[in-house]
Amino acid sequence: QVQLVESGGGLVQAGGSLRLSCAASGSILSMNAMGWYRQAPGKQRELVATLTNGGSTNYAESLKGRFTISRRSAKNTVYLQMNSLKPEDTAVYYCNAAGVVLTSSPRNRRDYWGQGTQVTVSA
Repeated sequence: QVQLVESGGGLVQAGGSLRLSCAASGSILSMNAMGWYRQAPGKQRELVATLTNGGSTNYAESLKGRFTISRRSAKNTVYLQMNSLKPEDTAVYYCNAAGVVLTSSPRNRRDYWGQGTQVTVSA
């Protein structure tokens, strides 16, 4: 099995910064990408940013320039640096590992999700 453990969420004032971390553990042989999604109250889960093994990034258009995704591949860890935070960034942020192949099942791929970390931005 795979576990994704997120950390770094919390309460911050508008204009402040937070850095989220997500560490994937388990018998992982490989994965295609890691990323972040968020879900605000009453809204659907939406893409924040993803980062592939090849280094390609994909950001939600509205977040470009404020959020930066990075990764320590050797440790299956992904980070999200969030700057100039706004109240509308308030949400539960979920880590995602996409296309994960386990050593025990090398022919199968699946995605995994973390439990989420709350980010609250006060006005």
